[in-house]
Amino acid sequence: MPKYLASASYSVEGVGGLLAEGGTSRRDAVSAAIASVGGTVESFYYAFGDDDLYIIMDLPDQVSAAAVGLAIGGAGAISWSTTVLLTPEEIDAAVGTSVEYRPPGA
Repeated sequence: MPKYLASASYSVEGVGGLLAEGGTSRRDAVSAAIASVGGTVESFYYAFGDDDLYIIMDLPDQVSAAAVGLAIGGAGAISWSTTVLLTPEEIDAAVGTSVEYRPPGA
């Protein structure tokens, strides 16, 4: 199953919800949303820095990844970004794939 990295930052309202409900409650809510589309959470961490939250998740496909991001980010309490993760074997396959490309000015 494809892996994705979600990074997220809480809005002021989202921080209020986090303070009221706690971190494990929000983890459980996000995990349930991911499970509802057939996915699983590999890891879930809060962080200091540019983003407040990092999640590595397995999802069936890009449509499921987009649906999760739209549902969670669209609720307005958190800004959500999803990054597709590739295995070293997938990069090996990409390196071995011939691509015809002409750079600008060439």
